[in-house]
Amino acid sequence: MKTKEIIKLLPYQKPFLFVDGIESISEEGVTGHYTFKEDESFYEGHFKNNPITPGVILTECMAQIGLVCLGIYLLKDQLSFDYAQEPINDSKKPQIALTAHQMDFYLPVLPNEKVTVISEKEVFRFNKLKCKVKMLNSKGELVARGLISGMIKVN
Repeated sequence: MKTKEIIKLLPYQKPFLFVDGIESISEEGVTGHYTFKEDESFYEGHFKNNPITPGVILTECMAQIGLVCLGIYLLKDQLSFDYAQEPINDSKKPQIALTAHQMDFYLPVLPNEKVTVISEKEVFRFNKLKCKVKMLNSKGELVARGLISGMIKVN
């Protein structure tokens, strides 16, 4: 499965898609990135005249890359259609439910900042995935890290 196919299978769309690309993916983990554009709607009110990416959005970005992209990859054998021949519609996209997360934040993420998410699989059993995730800024500094788990259902 190619990384562009994984991104197409994500059950999100703009303005709530926080995955620009995937650098690497395997049975053990994933590394991907996203750039927070300065015109994202949440910057209007967080904070007035000093925009900072909300922690809940950083968590969502880590979940989309570190949990959902990896989960789709791990379930690739259950996704039984030809990507080249069939259009990918919403009924074929996996369903995701975040079940738990614990996150620590260390640095702010500003508008137009590119972040990299690195995720390591902890457990994948009965379609429940638990990952250790971390987010780095473009300088390689640790922005956040924690654990995320969720259930993934293939239609």
